[in-house]
Amino acid sequence: MAAVSAVLVIGIMIAYSEYQKYGDPAYDAEVISYTDITDTGIVVHFRVNVPADGSATCGVRARNRAGATVGSEEVRVNGVAGGEPVTVDHRLNTSERPFIGEVLHCRAN
Repeated sequence: MAAVSAVLVIGIMIAYSEYQKYGDPAYDAEVISYTDITDTGIVVHFRVNVPADGSATCGVRARNRAGATVGSEEVRVNGVAGGEPVTVDHRLNTSERPFIGEVLHCRAN
């Protein structure tokens, strides 16, 4: 019985940790494209759902061809009237030439 309880507690802790790490699904983000790739940066174009009176923080990352992270940043996104999805064009500086731009998570501020 104690082993089952321990497993249950550990499962709840992992679920909470993952929720904190990847954010609220109400603030779901979608990468539209990534462009303007240079040796020192990339522009990540993404769309995120944010309530009209709210704001979100989105984790944006760039990786090189080998998959290593070469740049990351937290980007603040404010909601717009009507609660429509917000489109963001964010220039991310990198330590070397990136291959891909990603949005890891978005969560309420």
